Amino acid sequence: MTAVRSERERSDASALGTGSDPEALLDIRNLSMRFHVGRGFLGMGARMTVNAVSDVNLTVRRGETLGLVGESGCGKTTLGRCILRAYKPTSGELRYRREDGAVVDLATMGTRQLRPYRRQIRTVFQDPNSSLNPRMTLLQIVGEPLLANDLARGEELRERVAEGLRLVGLRPEYMRRYPHAFSGGERQRIGIARALITGPRLVVADEAVSALDVSVRSQILNLLDDLQEQLGLTYVFVSHDLSVIQHLCSRVAVMYLGRIVEEATTDDLFERPRHPYTETLLRALPLPDPRLRGSRKRIPLRGEVPDPASPPAGCTFHPRCPYAQERCDTEEPALLPLRSRRTARCHYADTLDLEGVVAD
Repeated sequence: MTAVRSERERSDASALGTGSDPEALLDIRNLSMRFHVGRGFLGMGARMTVNAVSDVNLTVRRGETLGLVGESGCGKTTLGRCILRAYKPTSGELRYRREDGAVVDLATMGTRQLRPYRRQIRTVFQDPNSSLNPRMTLLQIVGEPLLANDLARGEELRERVAEGLRLVGLRPEYMRRYPHAFSGGERQRIGIARALITGPRLVVADEAVSALDVSVRSQILNLLDDLQEQLGLTYVFVSHDLSVIQHLCSRVAVMYLGRIVEEATTDDLFERPRHPYTETLLRALPLPDPRLRGSRKRIPLRGEVPDPASPPAGCTFHPRCPYAQERCDTEEPALLPLRSRRTARCHYADTLDLEGVVAD
């Protein structure tokens, strides 16, 4: 059976070739995720389709930290779960580059085919309190992925768990304790140790510091930064907090109503946004210097996020956009390439003079 699976994987890889970008660890192409839900009481009414992720194209390069940012309900968490294959995408490709250089499409794989890739693509959850089983010791929690993937047992497992705890700044003798004995920051370190115990190449961190106290966030962000440099990790960091994105990420993709509306390096995005939605997010950032407060005009968004089951015609952001013109009501903008390897989904991305923020 193993030989059959290996042969199938080699066949899939050769069919996809080696990919166009040699630095791409994951190439997301035309990815969509739709959910069919019912209306009315207990969902028993007429069914509707929710386009949680629509036609996303994105490249995650080796060794970088890509930030996914946007309001609640924009689809960033759903996209992260598609990358993890917690969800099977409705359509599109997840072209993953293996260590031997061959490229496979994770989006079409079945459960058995995905198993060897589960240890290579791991996740850090948002809430360290609910993501750790209170009835399991640290040895069981951190060691469980090793058992599930047949990577270690017995004394070897204990040694690898001890090393994993040291890696995140926890003492190995803690492995016999339960999660209730630790603070929120220490619990998140346990979650990070569990994610890294299998030696992954790609880590999806979904709001990994949003549940922590402000004083602890910087410690966890610095830990993730150090681990990336030490282990050569690649991150996809999902967050609604642009200040966290600015600190950790090298490149940012902004999502709105299931679509990427802007993508750029972190410095370019913060200095000069090219999409009105990005400008609005940046202007909502608090200013650390009290003397600068009042110097930046805020642009309140009109209305609420549209229903993803019934998005507006034309540009989906136009009902809330302060710069919307008649063309925006009827014509949907494409994700246009701009200078400096950036893109924006706006008809007037080249002409609008939008305000950014000064980097720290």
